[in-house]
Amino acid sequence: MFKVGIENIDQHLNLFENKKVGLITNPTGVNRQFKSTIDILKEKTDLVALYAPEHGVRGDLQAGVRLENYLDEETGCKVYSLYGKDKKPSYEMLEGIDVLCFDIQDVGARFYTFIYTMAYAMMAAKEFDKKFVVFDRPNPVGGIEVEGNILDLNYRSFVGYYPLVQRYGLTIGELAHMFNEAYEINCDLEVIKMTGYDRTKDYRDLDHPWVLPSPNIPQMDSTYTYLATCYFEGTNLSEGRGTTTPFNVIGAPWLKSKEVIKQLNEKKLPGVQFRRMFFTPTFSKHKDELCEGIELYITDKKVFKPIKTGFTMLYLISEMHEEFKFLPPYKEGMNPMIDLLIGDCFIRTKSLSLDEILEKLEEDSKTFKQVKGKYHIYE
Repeated sequence: MFKVGIENIDQHLNLFENKKVGLITNPTGVNRQFKSTIDILKEKTDLVALYAPEHGVRGDLQAGVRLENYLDEETGCKVYSLYGKDKKPSYEMLEGIDVLCFDIQDVGARFYTFIYTMAYAMMAAKEFDKKFVVFDRPNPVGGIEVEGNILDLNYRSFVGYYPLVQRYGLTIGELAHMFNEAYEINCDLEVIKMTGYDRTKDYRDLDHPWVLPSPNIPQMDSTYTYLATCYFEGTNLSEGRGTTTPFNVIGAPWLKSKEVIKQLNEKKLPGVQFRRMFFTPTFSKHKDELCEGIELYITDKKVFKPIKTGFTMLYLISEMHEEFKFLPPYKEGMNPMIDLLIGDCFIRTKSLSLDEILEKLEEDSKTFKQVKGKYHIYE
C-alpha cells in the first residue's frame, strides 16, 4: 500500500521524544483522510511552532503576498513567516524548538519557491544545531524524466538557487539529500520515507488525493503545463492567472494565436496540441481585457517535453510580435524575472538560436541526470 511520509510517523516517534517540534507546512501536508500534518504532530509530538511558506500555512494567500508573524487560532501555535522579510528562519524563530519538520507537496519544478524555503530552513537547522526532518512526498511529474538547462549561479534567486534543471525528477526528500550533500548544507537531516512508491508512476496511479499546492496549480495536470508556461511570468503576456485554467493558457490582447499555433505545429512538439481561445483575466496581467490566447492540451505525458515546448513558444512569440516585451526587474540593479526563471539570459538576449537552445537543453539534461541518480531513495 502506498503511503506518504507523514503516514509512516508512528515508526519514527523516537525522533520526537522529549523534543519541542516546529513544522513548515501548507494545505498539502495531509494524510489520505485529509487530516493535517499540523493536527497529526499536535497529537503525537510536542508541536510548539509553525512556519509559513508562500501562500501561508492554510493556503489563503495569493502568489507574492508577503505575510507577517501571527497566531494560528486552531492550534494556538505561533506562526512565523518565511515569505516576508525573512526567508531563512532566524535564531529567535527556532529558539524554542529542537526538531524542525517539513511537509509540503512539491510540483517538481526548479522555480517553485517551496523547495528553497526548505533549503533555507536546512541552512538554519545547521547553523542553530536543530534536527531537520522531511516527510517525503512523490514528485507529481515523475521521478525519471529530467529536462531543462542547468541554472547559472549568476542568476541565483528565490525561484532558482541551486544548479538544477527545471524538471529535476526527484522527490522532495531526495532533493533534501541533494541539497544537503551536493551543495554542502550538512545539517542533521532525516527523511521519513514513503512506502510503496514507484518513481516510474504518475501521481494519478498513486492512492493519494491531490491537494492543490498553491492557488494557481489547481489540478495535477497543471504541474506539467506549469513547467511549460511559467516563463511567461517574465513577459507582458498573461500566463492565465485570473482565469480558471492558470498555466494551461497564455495570451495577450495583441497575440496572433493562429499564426503562432501554425508555427508550433510545424515544430512537431511531442505529446501536446494547441488550441486558439479567448479569455479575460479577473486579476493580474491584462485584468478585464479580452486576450487572444493559446491553450495547451497534453496528449501524452510520457513523451511531452514541457521545457522544450515552453522555450519554443516563448521564442516564436517574441519573434512574431513587436508588442512583445520582457518585464523589467522588480528592483533596479536586479536581473529581470525572465532570466531568473530561465536561469540564464540566452532567451532574453537571443545569444543562442532556438536550435542551439534546444541542443543546450539536451546536453544539460544528460549532465544533470547523471548527478541526480546518486540521491535516489526509491527504485
